[in-house]
Amino acid sequence: MKILFILILISMTSLLFMAKAGTHTCASMRKQKTVVLLHGLARSSRAMNKLEKNLKAEGYTVINHDYPSTKAPIEVLTKQIFQTLEPEIKNAKRVHFVTHSMGGMILREYLQDHTLPNLGRVVMLAPPSRGSEVPDKLGNIFLYKWINGPAGNQLGTGKNSQPLRLNAPDFELGIIAGDRSINPILSLLIPGPDDGKVSLARVKPAAYNDYYQLHTTHATMMWNAKVIQQTCHFLEHGTFKKQGTSL
Repeated sequence: MKILFILILISMTSLLFMAKAGTHTCASMRKQKTVVLLHGLARSSRAMNKLEKNLKAEGYTVINHDYPSTKAPIEVLTKQIFQTLEPEIKNAKRVHFVTHSMGGMILREYLQDHTLPNLGRVVMLAPPSRGSEVPDKLGNIFLYKWINGPAGNQLGTGKNSQPLRLNAPDFELGIIAGDRSINPILSLLIPGPDDGKVSLARVKPAAYNDYYQLHTTHATMMWNAKVIQQTCHFLEHGTFKKQGTSL
């Protein structure tokens, strides 16, 4: 009986050790990966705080980068942002990005003329990938320009459109879009379903790997629990968890 008890105890100890080792390995692997968060126009890094907290809980190293989004054109902002980021990410084993709105256009602007050898996966939340009609209609109004700065007028669909001159993405990219608006005035300016800032028809770029749509708004989707879950899933697996299946 004593021998049987000892064998059972050894077996249970081995299983417990293996479980702990597996968890440690997974967390260690994620710790070697950095996630850069880029907020959108007229926002700050605080808008990405909830995502930052959840990604850190998943074991990632997170850089929640703040930048003065309304102070300069997109090209200037991009240069300033990556002058700061490059030393922080160059030695990371793998660098993922999670962007909101214009943050996605900042990343694509950088990748037009630069490469990131350690670039991992990218999740863009509500990106104006094909521009938005809002700047087309409001861009000449003083209040709009005062709130959004020079970058705001670069996000339209006309000849000054920064998104429309960008190359198609050639990296692993997941797009999350919302179809709920809390801004009926702006939605009147946007044809078809929209999130209050960008239409569903314009959120997808020419190339991407996966797409997920849910009933949330442009301004608040970064705080949506399902958006955060899906973001983590894409960074881990390269796909979103499909609707109707549990996360």
